[in-house]
Amino acid sequence: MLLEDDGGNNKPVSAEGLASLFKLHADYVNCVLLNACYSAKPAHAISQHINYAIGMNQPIGDKAAIVFAQGFYDGLGYENSETQGVFQRAFEEGLVAIQMEDISQGQIPVLKDKLSYTENSVSTTNTDIYVERPPKEQNCYDAIVQPGALIRIKAPQKMGKTLLLEKVLNYAREQGYQTAKLDLKLADNHILTDLKTFLQWLCVDVADSLELEPQLDKHWQDIYSLNKNCTRYFQKYLLSLNNSPLVFAIDNFERVFECSDVFPQFCLLLRSWHEAAKQGDKTGNIWKKLRLVIVHSTEKYPDLDTNHSPFNVGVTIELPEFNLQQVQDLAKQYGLTEQDLSEVVNLVGGHPSLVQQAIAHLKSQQTTLEELLKLAPTEQGIFSDHLRQQLWHLQHNPQLEAGYKRVVMNEIPVRLDTEVAFKLHSLGLVKLFSNDCIPSYDLYRQYFSTRLG
Repeated sequence: MLLEDDGGNNKPVSAEGLASLFKLHADYVNCVLLNACYSAKPAHAISQHINYAIGMNQPIGDKAAIVFAQGFYDGLGYENSETQGVFQRAFEEGLVAIQMEDISQGQIPVLKDKLSYTENSVSTTNTDIYVERPPKEQNCYDAIVQPGALIRIKAPQKMGKTLLLEKVLNYAREQGYQTAKLDLKLADNHILTDLKTFLQWLCVDVADSLELEPQLDKHWQDIYSLNKNCTRYFQKYLLSLNNSPLVFAIDNFERVFECSDVFPQFCLLLRSWHEAAKQGDKTGNIWKKLRLVIVHSTEKYPDLDTNHSPFNVGVTIELPEFNLQQVQDLAKQYGLTEQDLSEVVNLVGGHPSLVQQAIAHLKSQQTTLEELLKLAPTEQGIFSDHLRQQLWHLQHNPQLEAGYKRVVMNEIPVRLDTEVAFKLHSLGLVKLFSNDCIPSYDLYRQYFSTRLG
């Protein structure tokens, strides 16, 4: 899909931009058509908010995109019969085009109901299948029904934290609770540099999630402190309109770790809300309705006063990698043989995202096992994006880079400075044996011994 900038030039829409656009209209859009220039990544992002996405070739995809945009700009919406008719024709033409041109090349991602695929399509490479890791899920369910609950879900990147959060929110909705999710990845940088802007953005976003008018003018008084204003907004407005509990989830909390103007005050605010629920008065009864869920990577956060921190209270859920039985159960869903599975586990252990990515690619026959293993620790491999992201973390911290170089270049466990070892473990790059470190997976040893050697 292309959009015109102010100069009349065409420019591609980012995956994040597309996901945000379709999220806004998730109630109206049943299907999204993506043209051939898009990969599975934006398709997966969009499919979190709608029923399914299907790839189209370039002409058909552009046609569908124009129809979609024109329909909403004209106020027609997807329910308009004229818009639906054009979509239907585009879908039918596009599907034929895929069958004749694109499926044979294996280039078009097809997602349906987020997990499955149509009869006439190739298998999806979706890696967002959630595999339960008991008793973590039940621990969350038990905690969320407690008055004034605070749950903290933590794990390295790509371990399934957000998918677990969605399960918790679904469970809460089944109990009749209200839910609001704040994803800090969606916050522009300028929002995270000013506490007032951040808290007002938070208030408006939560109100929007609950389909309420913001009403900041009514509930925000400059005479009060910023945290006091945000507290009043929740207490007098968001928590008072409904008798049912409100589950407020904050995903990607690590984005504020480095925001010195926001992080300490925001943590103090969350801790004060949790403590307010312990009061036995009318105010305490209001705050008992609030259930907080904080989701973050396990990177070390800045030091906080223990009395001001939300990280040492409530229930902590640390997501582990898959065990062998869970990997086997996942492989069965894709029909992978035991021999192939053994090779995959030797390469990436039980890392949820990497295991699913490998299994999905093998199942879809986009690559053979031999090719996957050969290219895995290179820039041509299917894990290259993940590996480059980890490399970025190391290159931006000389101590971590030097420490990890020692780990991957040695065949025996290596003892590192305590803080370095903790940070590498938080990134998922090492496993700890007593006080010593080894690479988490053979994939990491192969890739980083070359890159850091």
